[in-house]
Amino acid sequence: MFYHSTRNANATVDSARAVLEGLAPDGGLYMPEAIPAFDWRQCLTGSSQEMATQILSALLPDIPDMRALVSRAYTGKFQTEDLTPTVKVGPYTVLELFRGPTSAFKDVALSMLPQLLTAAKDVCGQEREIMILTATSGDTGKAALAGFRDVPGVKITVFFPDGGVSAVQRAQMVTQEGNNVTVCAVRGNFDDAQTGVKNIFAACQGRTPKYELSSANSINIGRLAPQVMYYFKAYRDLLDRDEIALGDQVNFSVPTGNFGDILAGYLAKLLGLPVGMLICASNANNVLTDFIRTGTYDKRRPLLKTTSPSMDILVSSNLERTLYLLSGCDCALVADLMKQLNTEGVYTVPADLKAAMDREFWAGCCDDAGAAAVIGKVWKEQGYLMDTHTAAGWAAAEEYVSQTGDKRPMVVLSTASPYKFPAAVLEAIGGDTSGDEFTQMERLEAVTGVPTPKNLSGLRGKQELHPGVIDKDKMLEFVLGL
Repeated sequence: MFYHSTRNANATVDSARAVLEGLAPDGGLYMPEAIPAFDWRQCLTGSSQEMATQILSALLPDIPDMRALVSRAYTGKFQTEDLTPTVKVGPYTVLELFRGPTSAFKDVALSMLPQLLTAAKDVCGQEREIMILTATSGDTGKAALAGFRDVPGVKITVFFPDGGVSAVQRAQMVTQEGNNVTVCAVRGNFDDAQTGVKNIFAACQGRTPKYELSSANSINIGRLAPQVMYYFKAYRDLLDRDEIALGDQVNFSVPTGNFGDILAGYLAKLLGLPVGMLICASNANNVLTDFIRTGTYDKRRPLLKTTSPSMDILVSSNLERTLYLLSGCDCALVADLMKQLNTEGVYTVPADLKAAMDREFWAGCCDDAGAAAVIGKVWKEQGYLMDTHTAAGWAAAEEYVSQTGDKRPMVVLSTASPYKFPAAVLEAIGGDTSGDEFTQMERLEAVTGVPTPKNLSGLRGKQELHPGVIDKDKMLEFVLGL
């Protein structure tokens, strides 16, 4: 299958090369020339691993032995064999994506990406060592570090905004062991770190760095494609519980930062899954809410630090892929919109693209106080404990149903364990937030009876191995010095 940049349909690569490169040479994102034919009904009959195998084989057909790669990625690494369980909570179904080795939804993709990348390296005959460059707003970093730790022929460097992730998220990254891992904080916000990584890719074009550069962010199609599976898994769970009949549409509310998680839902729909409305949930950094409601994307606003830091983003990279799909694969339009965003900080989509977006997406947002209110209410009324990002998804789902009256089943994606944000969650349920994050974890468990994930409680006392902090304009120099 051929892939090309969202900004240029002429330069094509196969799916293995798209995974290996991560970012297209012109700065665009790789997309398949066409969505493949897919038997979505048959896919629903398999296990989570079988679903993943079928979906990845369809989207990345140039990577062989997919069944074996999937097995190596997932077997024995998640709390349950079905990987992403669902729980009925009041009127909605919660899709728990945090049951993996780092307690965040990124585990589903970043357990798989190292397998895809090393296989793609073999397919393409790549002999140079690969350097994975990743910017993280919190969860991607640790999941990528854990996935790529000590993988032969691969090094990984993770940048995160200094002061822009939770204390637990930071501890997960700076204590990461492994002979091939590097972690560094950047003075700035996530958008600065993400732009810095893209600039490194651009600066190394035409040069001969020591490494072949690639990415573990969802700008890499190999990071995005594995996320499609859990939409199929959630749908199958609703079928198994007789909450829907085959063919019924299901709505999904998705806490959204870089737009990859919700785009995976749209790809599931394009593969045939009966997905209804995709609800984009944001925090106080509501650039996506404004865009979906008005058609104007305007990043010219301050980036706010919130209790849901993985959504503290003003430039959502995967929105570019969504614009490409909704515009009928109009590369020239996408290239022009991205140029406007880079030079002017704002763009407005044409009316027909806005209409296409309205058919597929709806948007809502809530601030920290709103998220806290949801956490407290759902805990009190349903006995279910959620994190701050999931709370934004729940709030957006409630707002959508209230405004539209849509009675189709609703699945809320839960993207992280509440123990990654113990202070905010404790405060939301009326608990004592004194002490450090580990004391807060212990108190949260004592108050709620919900067990602390061992990978998080085990961070206490671990040595910081990566304490470095650099200015954002020093990122290229830092990478070239590795």
